[in-house]
Amino acid sequence: MAAPKKGRSASPQSKPGRSLALILIAIVALTGGMFASGHTTPRLGIDLAGGTSITLQAKADQGSAINKANMDTAVEIMNRRVNGLGVSEAEVQTQGTSNIIVNIPKGTNSEEARQQVGTTAKLYFRPVLASEPSGAAASPSASPSGSSSGGASPSPSGSASAEEKASSPSASPSSSATSQGRAVTDALKADATPSATPSAADSASPSASGGTGSSGNKLEEQYAKLDCSKSADRATAGKTAKPSESTVACGDIGGAWYKYMLGPAAVDGTEVKKAQAVFDTQTASGWQVQMNFNSSGAKKFADITGQLAKNSTPQNQFGIVLDGEVVSSPYVSQSISGGQAEISGSFTQEEAQSLANMLSYGALPLSFKEQSVTTVTAALGGEQLHAGLVAGAIGLALVVVYLVAYYRGLSLVAIASLLVSAALTYVIMSLLGPTIGFALNLPAVCGAIVAIGITADSFIVFFERVRDEIREGRSLRPAVERGWPRARRTILVSDFVSFLAAAVLFVVTVGKVQGFAFTLGLTTVLDVVVVFFFTKPLMTILARRKFFAQGHKWSGLDPKSLGAKPPLRRTRRPAGPAAGSVDPKEA
Repeated sequence: MAAPKKGRSASPQSKPGRSLALILIAIVALTGGMFASGHTTPRLGIDLAGGTSITLQAKADQGSAINKANMDTAVEIMNRRVNGLGVSEAEVQTQGTSNIIVNIPKGTNSEEARQQVGTTAKLYFRPVLASEPSGAAASPSASPSGSSSGGASPSPSGSASAEEKASSPSASPSSSATSQGRAVTDALKADATPSATPSAADSASPSASGGTGSSGNKLEEQYAKLDCSKSADRATAGKTAKPSESTVACGDIGGAWYKYMLGPAAVDGTEVKKAQAVFDTQTASGWQVQMNFNSSGAKKFADITGQLAKNSTPQNQFGIVLDGEVVSSPYVSQSISGGQAEISGSFTQEEAQSLANMLSYGALPLSFKEQSVTTVTAALGGEQLHAGLVAGAIGLALVVVYLVAYYRGLSLVAIASLLVSAALTYVIMSLLGPTIGFALNLPAVCGAIVAIGITADSFIVFFERVRDEIREGRSLRPAVERGWPRARRTILVSDFVSFLAAAVLFVVTVGKVQGFAFTLGLTTVLDVVVVFFFTKPLMTILARRKFFAQGHKWSGLDPKSLGAKPPLRRTRRPAGPAAGSVDPKEA
């Protein structure tokens, strides 16, 4: 009876073309996504593209401790300020326990950035004199209602029900939305529509706006000309106004830009002792922001809310202004005394928490001392990138020369695998720029260069296992299949060690060193993918070709040059009837 053919149906060499097709489809799909997104090149870091790097050291001289929470809050506020300068792709991140690094790419006024990024800006409560949508795309009837919470858009609450439930975004605010709603003692309610009618805007007389004569007219002219849909206007609106002066400002309300005419500051943000986001479980009205004022702030807040409650929309609102931008504009239903107030509306948890953070930490929770400012010119960055690419090209060329000289025909497999790995690395880096903000800096380029050696090492391990099997007397096809399991274990262990080192380096370091660790880890993972889905299937296919299967001297698999033993015998001689007649030869 013939012995069963063990493992025949599960042979890994049955359909190697399927693995090759899979990885090629993945490359085509990723490349298509890269071109579709419009990001066809990796995003460059500040050391390659040029720009300014500012290092700030925290000082606990405001009664606040230097801890992770305060540092994270400072990073969030600084990031908002840098983006307010019209800076794209800026980076604000902590370094160690007390330092913050701000990297600003080229094309930015570095002096202005230095003045604003580390200053302890003020938060003000200003009465609203007039407000209306700004820009051609905005219209009062289509604008969502509710107040802004740090740039996030609350759900619209166009209905005037007692619970202030959210209506559909397309619903137009009703005229009674500003006069109805549940009466809550010591409460502020999110404005249903911050827009003003023309009559309301006209009612803002020079005297009401904090100025007389030409100063009042000048403010009205600024308000009339202000277009908050333009980033240039937003960057300058109200930035230089003093607390005692009326001003104009912009605010992102419900995803649309509104412009405001604001009176002198009534309450300083430093007079807010505490603000927190809480969920109202008693009335099920959703998330709210509760504020506590100190003694002076409580008196000022009671006075201004008493005055605003007598006015009609929008002059019954006050604007919460941070860094010259209106981040919320709730309206007042009655005078609020006792030093406690709440802002209620259709907030999500994230929106309520964001507004609470602004009220608590509108000013930076810590003061900062400028440690260093480093300017990297675009020319220097280009030179560094050129030097890195040259170094990578030299390293790649040396690897190719070694593979051709030592492995000859097998070098085609290695070179093709390197090209596939390079293509995957380039495409993924291009996509990660807009996706997660990955920037290719000089250490990241170094990580990619080091990865060339790691990838080549995997090929060498596999090739040497196959050559060892040939030295044992096996032909190429079984040598490939028998050598692969052993090589696979070695490759996985080696890549795991490299990936573990990259992961630890990424976690314990900050700044540019993380770029090196990230690139090293990414290329290590891609090495496993390429070896399993490209190198091994390609080797299986080439083993069926006459040039490699018969061991041509230029194939790199010549049994004679490898010192192979005589071929292994496929069958065993049957034993004779007598013990002395057994053939001593063995397979």
